[in-house]
Amino acid sequence: MTEQILKGRLALITGASRGIGRETAKAFAKAGAHVIAVARTVGALEELDDEIRALGGSATLVPIDLTDYDAIDRLGLTIHERWSKLDILVGNGAMLGTIGPLNHIDPKVFERVMAVNVTANYRLIRSMDPLLRASDAGRALFLSSSAGSNAFAYWGLYGASKAALDLMCRDWAEEIRNVSAIKVMLVNPGRTRTRMRAEAAPGEDPMTLPAPDEITPYLVEMAAPTWQETGKWFDFPKRKVMAFRAPE
Repeated sequence: MTEQILKGRLALITGASRGIGRETAKAFAKAGAHVIAVARTVGALEELDDEIRALGGSATLVPIDLTDYDAIDRLGLTIHERWSKLDILVGNGAMLGTIGPLNHIDPKVFERVMAVNVTANYRLIRSMDPLLRASDAGRALFLSSSAGSNAFAYWGLYGASKAALDLMCRDWAEEIRNVSAIKVMLVNPGRTRTRMRAEAAPGEDPMTLPAPDEITPYLVEMAAPTWQETGKWFDFPKRKVMAFRAPE
């Protein structure tokens, strides 16, 4: 087993049943964290639990839909009652929605994407902030996208949701910068070999893309108590921490 730099830490990961979320849960468990794995699919969570146990780690499975906001609040209360704190929050759960002209997008799809990608993360911040403050080194990581800071035709819905997520998390980072030990990072994984990427670009050869587990060493590093950057963007394709550019 590799160095357990997250030994004794408690990590909540959303979208943990597949893709980057699944690999992050395994990597965090291998690094010593107890993982609270959140996803909708019970069977996939149980498979993840088996894999984590095989690595010598441990997990608590939480099968909920992220748009069940009351369930997020109940989860926060349960964490408080059982552990009294949370060390790491990884907001990975997301929805692609429709790639196409904005005026062709069904309003229900628009609302669902915003609910999952933006509002659910707001509700996580609202519920988990006190628990992260109770940690000696709270860390919050949110998976974003270059679509949130660049204008791509037909990506308006997904891009708008990620732009909203970016600014919301950056604002939160500034609010707590001098009053807590929490560090907040946004992470751009870039094009990755995931189901979501396959939905977005069905003609792309997935074997030309990085596997989801290739980003996890960087996520482990950012989740560790030694990490000190906050309110910034980690760009995985460039392997670089970057500040957001001010308007020119």
